[in-house]
Amino acid sequence: MGEEDYYLELCERPVQFEKANPVNCVFFDEANKQVFAVRSGGATGVVVKGPDDRNPISFRMDDKGEVKCIKFSLENKILAVQRTSKTVVLPEKRSLKLLKSHNLNVNWYMYCPESAVILLSTTVLENVLQPFHFRAGTMSKLPKFEIELPAAPKSTKPSLSERDIAMATVYGQLYVLFLRHHSRTSNSTGAEVVLYHLPREGACKKMHILKLNRTGKFALNVVDNLVVVHHQDTETSVIFDIKLRGEFDGSVTFHHPVLPARSIQPYQIPIAGPAAVTSQSPVPCKLYSSSWIVFQPDIIISASQGYLWNLQVKLEPIVNLLPDKGRLMDFLLQRKECKMVILSVCSQMLSESDRASLPVIATVFDKLNHEYKKYLDAEQSYAMAVEAGQSRSSPLLKRPVRTQAVLDQSDVYTHVLSAFVEKKEMPHKFVIAVLMEYIRSLNQFQIAVQHYLHELVIKTLVQHNHFYMLHQFLQYHVLSDSKPLACLLLSLESFYPPAHQLSLDMLKRLSTANDEIVEVLLSKHQVLAALRFIRGIGGHDNISARKFLDAAKQTEDNMLFYTIFRFFEQRNQRLRGSPNFTPGEHCEEHVAFFKQIFGDQALMRPTTF
Repeated sequence: MGEEDYYLELCERPVQFEKANPVNCVFFDEANKQVFAVRSGGATGVVVKGPDDRNPISFRMDDKGEVKCIKFSLENKILAVQRTSKTVVLPEKRSLKLLKSHNLNVNWYMYCPESAVILLSTTVLENVLQPFHFRAGTMSKLPKFEIELPAAPKSTKPSLSERDIAMATVYGQLYVLFLRHHSRTSNSTGAEVVLYHLPREGACKKMHILKLNRTGKFALNVVDNLVVVHHQDTETSVIFDIKLRGEFDGSVTFHHPVLPARSIQPYQIPIAGPAAVTSQSPVPCKLYSSSWIVFQPDIIISASQGYLWNLQVKLEPIVNLLPDKGRLMDFLLQRKECKMVILSVCSQMLSESDRASLPVIATVFDKLNHEYKKYLDAEQSYAMAVEAGQSRSSPLLKRPVRTQAVLDQSDVYTHVLSAFVEKKEMPHKFVIAVLMEYIRSLNQFQIAVQHYLHELVIKTLVQHNHFYMLHQFLQYHVLSDSKPLACLLLSLESFYPPAHQLSLDMLKRLSTANDEIVEVLLSKHQVLAALRFIRGIGGHDNISARKFLDAAKQTEDNMLFYTIFRFFEQRNQRLRGSPNFTPGEHCEEHVAFFKQIFGDQALMRPTTF
């Protein structure tokens, strides 16, 4: 199996600690994500390491018997050691205060540090779970709920094992995950994972069932909002995404694995020691080992090998394992590091070898722009709230976070479309259809199309002499009016004469001020066009001669300069009875230039009656 097939991997830089052995006991603290290696009950040293700790903590304790559990408080300020089932020792003398107590028969408990919720197993069958939530020094009791146990033979008493329960946050919501080894329905074989949603308020509700279609030993992780189920017997894992569409039966949604089962990518254990020794080849790590212990959300510990890894999802291999582009987009858009992978999928579906059909391309663009529009709307709502002064009255008002799923027009233009239109082997009708499909999608979501996308369409049409299509696109407003677009059309007049009038019509529709249109035309050296425009609206008696003569001179076209100069001489004659410029018009420089090029005799003589 090639490396491109593995979609799960262990992190490159694991936390390394002394292996568990008869002298060295290893403990893990789920709240701080720290590994404690306790040698000889602490007498010969305790070493504490966490994923983000550059410097491990080392200390010694008196050996007062076997250590059952050891943890630091948050920020490593207080150490707690448990040596018997009923006592916890704080090595430093501190006073403790009882804040609240509840009387319950507890079989076992589970704590989720991310959500500060503790789950207590009660009753004989152990399947009634009582959650409590800790917040700002207070403890609140949440509604208890019952886990449905699978049917068991009469000879055995069913009970809920702590091993089959996990708590994790998926898409911002807290879930209790129950690994049910046999389905409740007799016609279904294989185990399943049942997800109970545990809200801050209200009752816990069974929401999702993940169908494993196999039996045996399983372990659960949650990575990037995906539920990962490891299967020890086959040494493979599968992933589930509860945001993807499943089969809804009216109360619960059933999900199947997103992808075929695969092993975690093989991992090599580097050889530690002096440089001479490290020339030995690394040792392959035994994956899915019976000594592996899995913790939420994404931690795998091998006590026998002395490693703590974070499990990671690799998105690139998934692109080829999930052929349905619509479902692939739904999946990728929910992942944290998705941007570059999505852009590569877009480029791939527009390549000669993997070219997708237009309906598929349209679906992908719509999914991208749906996310883009959601973000733009959230930004707008936030801006309006800030403007209305709500940010001071509502501290909960937060600026929307731009995730990697938000791909704007510049992303698609820069990474996908600009390279796509340059491909010579691509049929130009397909190229134009793809560009128009993207613009159609933006319009559908009421997103203002950036002028550079329209320019890309126009340049592609002109390049292939599709002037009729260009005319239609403009006539029926398929390409939205904008000043940059009008300027681009003006520059096309030499290729396509009607472009000039199309441009002026567009500028008028934009209610552009007449003097602004003149400025736009002059800046593009379209001096005659500017003059024609100003005459068309009857404003030619009031315009500045110097401005037009400056522009004409800059074109270095002497005949154009002659035409413009003669126009203003004729205007002067009509308005003042003399072709000469007045001192206030500051045209002396241009008169001298005219004489230099065409001679004094070319100047217009005053007409006398």
